[in-house]
Amino acid sequence: MKLRAIVVDDEELARQILREYLDKAGEVEIVAECVNGFEAVKSVGELRPDLLFLDIQMPKLDGFEVLELIDPPVAVIFVTAYDQ
Repeated sequence: MKLRAIVVDDEELARQILREYLDKAGEVEIVAECVNGFEAVKSVGELRPDLLFLDIQMPKLDGFEVLELIDPPVAVIFVTAYDQ
């Protein structure tokens, strides 16, 4: 059984690379991609994924603010291009 995941990143290239990695791994099904925190909160509430690949630094709602707003909590892997 595959894990159902949502990918959240405001950068198209970052989402594309993550899609390619997950496709090769074969253990994860991406059920949605979101370009901002608002979309992420909505998608998590509607789709109830097993896993969330979440960018930390995004405009308006950052990754930490997304975590405060989602219910129920979901397993999260932070993905970011920034080293701080």
